[in-house]
Amino acid sequence: MRVGFIGLGSQGAPMARRIVEAGFGTTLWARRAGTLAPFADTAATLARSPAELAAASDVVCLCVVDDADIEQVTTGPDGVLAGMRRGGVLVVHSTVHPDTCRRLQERAGPHRVSVLDAPVSGGGRAAAEGSLLVMVGGDPQVFALCRPLFAAYGDPVVHLGPTGAGQVGKILNNLLFTAQLGIAADGLRLGAGLGLDPEGLGHVLPRGSAASFALERVVDAGGSLDRIAAHAGGLLAKDVRLFTEITENAGPDGEQGHGPARDAARATLRAMGV
Repeated sequence: MRVGFIGLGSQGAPMARRIVEAGFGTTLWARRAGTLAPFADTAATLARSPAELAAASDVVCLCVVDDADIEQVTTGPDGVLAGMRRGGVLVVHSTVHPDTCRRLQERAGPHRVSVLDAPVSGGGRAAAEGSLLVMVGGDPQVFALCRPLFAAYGDPVVHLGPTGAGQVGKILNNLLFTAQLGIAADGLRLGAGLGLDPEGLGHVLPRGSAASFALERVVDAGGSLDRIAAHAGGLLAKDVRLFTEITENAGPDGEQGHGPARDAARATLRAMGV
């Protein structure tokens, strides 16, 4: 299997490196030449355009920032779809609206190209360790074909349903994470207000039944949401907005999206000022 990879950010770069180290023939393309420099010591080859990368690949993985980036790198005479061969697979690792993946599947159909949406969770450290959570939507047979590739950087790798299902799973995950951040910060604030030593409380709570990944992140950030808001607030706000859009289209008056989780997530965003 020959793999193309676009999107060499803090998470995509270690994913691509693990693909190379797993022995897959790998082709890379980036808008900024500087992001390719760390791969100079690897067996990866470089393409001059997304179309050239696609022509050299059986599977193309996209780990770009947002929906607009997906559109930009896949369409047009230099886009991925212009270069992909029949039977190829396009994998969307970005967290985007599920409808973006469904529209991409419609555009890819005439090219006889399959689409999987496979957003990931865990960050750069998990990518480097090969322990990303990979949530996949799309044809089960295409998923089975790509699973050995996903295993290079993911564990667990889980198929959730048809195209778009992976995105819904990831967006729900991020909604709950956002809600838990606010609850964790409020819990630490309550403890400090009751006279507990903040450092000691930060050591105790993550080791008790209140433990959560979100609580650990808030403790690491000094007990408040300020630092988290600075580097992740915008992305969390985007995913809560996507959750609202999805649920508004899923039932009468969007009632499926109402509830404590959404309310807590929105309260967290207000506390972050985003």
